[in-house]
Amino acid sequence: MATYKDIHGSSIQNVDGNPGNPKAGQFWYDSSISEFKYQDQVVGDAWSTQNSLNTARNNISGATAGTTSATIAFAGFAPPHQAITESWNGTNWTEVNDLNTARNNGAGAGTSTSALLAAGYDSTNAAVSITESWNGTNWTEVGDTNTSRSGLAGTGASNTSALVFGGESSPNAAHNETELWNGTNWTEVNNLNTGRDGIYGGMGTATAALVAGGNSDPSPATELAVTESWNGTNWTYEADLNTARKGLAAAGTSTDSIVFGGREPSVTTKTESWAGSVWVEKNDMNIQQSLNAGSGTSTSALSFGGYDGTSPGNTADTELWERGISIGAWSTSNNLNTAKHQAAGHGTTTSALSYGGGVDPGGTLTTKTETWNGSSWAEVNDLNTSRRYLAGAGADSASGLAFSGFSPPSTSYNNTETWNGYTWTEVNNLNSARRAGAGIGTATSALMVGSDPHTGKTESWNGTNWTELNDLNNNRGLFAGSGADNTSGLVFGGDDPGSTRFTETWNGTNWTEVNDLNALIQTHGGMGTATAALSFAGQHTAITGATEEWNGTNWRNKESMNTGRAYPSGGGTTTAGLAFGGSNPSKTALTEEWDGTGFVIETLTTTSDN
Repeated sequence: MATYKDIHGSSIQNVDGNPGNPKAGQFWYDSSISEFKYQDQVVGDAWSTQNSLNTARNNISGATAGTTSATIAFAGFAPPHQAITESWNGTNWTEVNDLNTARNNGAGAGTSTSALLAAGYDSTNAAVSITESWNGTNWTEVGDTNTSRSGLAGTGASNTSALVFGGESSPNAAHNETELWNGTNWTEVNNLNTGRDGIYGGMGTATAALVAGGNSDPSPATELAVTESWNGTNWTYEADLNTARKGLAAAGTSTDSIVFGGREPSVTTKTESWAGSVWVEKNDMNIQQSLNAGSGTSTSALSFGGYDGTSPGNTADTELWERGISIGAWSTSNNLNTAKHQAAGHGTTTSALSYGGGVDPGGTLTTKTETWNGSSWAEVNDLNTSRRYLAGAGADSASGLAFSGFSPPSTSYNNTETWNGYTWTEVNNLNSARRAGAGIGTATSALMVGSDPHTGKTESWNGTNWTELNDLNNNRGLFAGSGADNTSGLVFGGDDPGSTRFTETWNGTNWTEVNDLNALIQTHGGMGTATAALSFAGQHTAITGATEEWNGTNWRNKESMNTGRAYPSGGGTTTAGLAFGGSNPSKTALTEEWDGTGFVIETLTTTSDN
């Protein structure tokens, strides 16, 4: 039998504790506890919001063989019927030359430089057979489909090789016809086994395709879970979707793909993946969508446009799907000495400070301050003024600034105190008393932003005094912030009233709206800078441990905390952070450490008694 050394080229390392900077997959023997250990990395799947289309619309079509770095979106309904085409470069959508015939509910295929649109509804709501070919610059009318219809699906590698199938035409009769495109003409080939419409996403190529879901007509229409695969000659039934739906989008191949969104009959966020035999439920989209379009693969896909179930509900939303990516990891650590929430905090994973807040019973105000040394919390000298809903700023446990706050039933504070590593000292007050805003920066260069009741007020601290500056664009409280100093900051989420996804960035003079969080959230925590931030925990309809990371442009979903909570405190960066305190629903002393790389050390227990 081969030994570990035979397989890996070296013997198992014997270490007293853990080796320095172990790599993913590294294996060793910890002699201090007589156990084997290994370095694991947490990976997962996630949707993240991206820059929106320029024109919101539903019943949109796309280049099914496009990628997440290069695709096109075309046609749709806003109203009216649209001829608009937009090109995606991996970051932004840009309007390019229009279709010749405005329409919606058509079948798309191809890539960003070689695409096809077939059939659909024209501006009179009549099903048409018109086909247009895209060469990367312009659309040209080419040979018509044999059957006029809308609500059909298409797939194919280019504008010379495509397949369309299903659809409907008056009076709401579901089609099972399949047609093959050779670059010049459409040819009728063998039909689907189940006629259907509302199948906006085809997967695969002209010779190996997949279709799932849809809608049966005529009335009463029924959402379908039926899946069929195409081998170039015939359609064959496969395993059903877990959730029957119509108006869904898709991306991928006939053996490796995903579907997302749709109506069941309500608009959904559900995502399912296909690996050739069964459908598996995956992480949901951030925003419910139907009548959307998709491009890409099962590992990297794009959803764009659609209808979100509201009125009028046409969306420009774009979301990116990524599979098997590093999503970071939270690990539990030693607790605070006192459970509390609505406190302030700052620092790093090796040097942090927690101060003020509310404790049990009943959210009693506290002045308690605790310092973190990288492994445990210790009580130190108290704040001068007890309060909760206060804000803070600071780099580590050696310095800090506490400001604003609240004392029931209705007192808001403008008090400011500075921490020198040993004691708190009262200094010059804020210009406006307030609570439940966000603190950003350090003990000598900080921002106080917003409040509850909702304001957009911003004040800057220069180490001596507070100065009022330009307001937020969106008034709110109960939100989070991050930033290095009073010239650079980010705020996100909050209550205005009602949970929000708003994100704004500060350049020292003005606030600018940027891309929203993926999820509605308030009473959450934040850490990091204006260009690399983390939002964690909080609540919307329920308390959560959800985590999102800001990369300077977009928010990406990450691994959730081990224990969800509202009103946490925290500090650190997107690669190494600390979260502590909060409530779920009672006050908690729990502390968790964040590793943005997703690395965690696991122990293989071999010596314990059974």
